[in-house]
Amino acid sequence: MYKMDSHIHSEYSPDSKSKLEDIFKVAKSRNIDIIAISDHNTVEGSKKAREMTKNDDLLVIPSIEISSLNGHILGFGCEEYVERDLPGQETIDLIHDQGGLAIIPHPYCFYRHGLLCKEDYKDLKIDAVETKNARFIVGYCNSRAKKLSEKENLPGLGASDAHYYKFVGDCYSKIDCEKDIDSVLKAIKKSKVEAFGKGTSNIRLSKYLIDYKILKRI
Repeated sequence: MYKMDSHIHSEYSPDSKSKLEDIFKVAKSRNIDIIAISDHNTVEGSKKAREMTKNDDLLVIPSIEISSLNGHILGFGCEEYVERDLPGQETIDLIHDQGGLAIIPHPYCFYRHGLLCKEDYKDLKIDAVETKNARFIVGYCNSRAKKLSEKENLPGLGASDAHYYKFVGDCYSKIDCEKDIDSVLKAIKKSKVEAFGKGTSNIRLSKYLIDYKILKRI
């Protein structure tokens, strides 16, 4: 069983200044075994992170957070860029074409482009949903996501969605898999994951609101 933070932003995202080295350091200090650098509309941070950790115990999963016309979608396992500003299902199809998983981050969260605010999930071929996202300011978003996960038998993930490196691991998943990319993807599809962690505190809230104006443009 490993600990995984599947949604972290680095300086390759326009709303983060976190250095990859700092992200790695905090992840290791919190006993996180697997991470994904899921930057907005770019895989460059993910590629760099994988290069930097190729001889490291920390496993980096390729990933990208894509701005679709209907909201944000994680292309978890995607090594190549996925075009932004396409309809939700078209974005998901492109993720699947790469062998990746389409994961819905911060669902129901209208101020952070939560896809399920705008789209009927039954029309989307999603693979998993974040049921614990540490950056939620409105707590009901996580609870609604958990209910959706249980109702539709969708794997539920925990993720920090950290835009500041010190918050890496605030939420995470425990995942039953081998420590390699294919095994991680298969374990998620088989729901061999469980979400853990905490939501946004008042102290963190002030930091998160700093990038709100930037976030609205992503």
